[in-house]
Amino acid sequence: MEWLSDNERYAAIEENLKIINADIAEAAVKSGRAADDVKLMAVTKTVESKFINHAIGKGIKLIGENKVQEFLLKEPELDLTGCKAHLIGHLQSNKVKKIVGKVDTIQSVDTVSVAKEIGKRSLEAGITTNILLEVNVGNEESKFGFNPDELEERACEIAEIGGVNVSGLMCVAPICEKEAEIRAIFSNMHRMFIDIGAKKMDNINMSVLSMGMSGDYKQAILEGANLVRVGSAIFGARIYR
Repeated sequence: MEWLSDNERYAAIEENLKIINADIAEAAVKSGRAADDVKLMAVTKTVESKFINHAIGKGIKLIGENKVQEFLLKEPELDLTGCKAHLIGHLQSNKVKKIVGKVDTIQSVDTVSVAKEIGKRSLEAGITTNILLEVNVGNEESKFGFNPDELEERACEIAEIGGVNVSGLMCVAPICEKEAEIRAIFSNMHRMFIDIGAKKMDNINMSVLSMGMSGDYKQAILEGANLVRVGSAIFGARIYR
């Protein structure tokens, strides 16, 4: 995208959003839901504030940033009126204090210790922070998240922590060559989401199932995702400086 002028990039973002919103609506209906049952998150990693603001102006109501420092640098330049921000990248305990109260939800809670730190900092600030539990649904060594076998036990443990509200689950799915494979992974994630929600445990409100990114959001919706995290398909290939 670096060779495009700003105006060309603004136009590309608008066109991409039309295509993605149509895809989301189609997949939602196929999965037996309404189009507005699925939220589109614009993932803003490495994206300049002016392009994020343009997407917000064209209807984006939810953005996701991967790194605490990057979000804090951009935040003063963003027009987040009517738009919520989530942290979606790996969060280290020593960064928790900086982000609590700055975002609506922390999606990437992958250890009990991080959840405890979020709870501690939230109580100090007099707030409750919405969190999602990240599941390593593909059991990949390179990925963060709770093992599916331990998820329910850890969820119960985290639900006891003051200052946090367990609002759902998220995952970063492995790259699969066959659609059937990725559909099966998302289906398994949805089953965990439903099973935990059905137990009606205190302080666990399974309302958000965040799965699916630029390459697989349609498959994720077909298997029950109600929030998809789309970056490069909106803003173009990431430019790392």
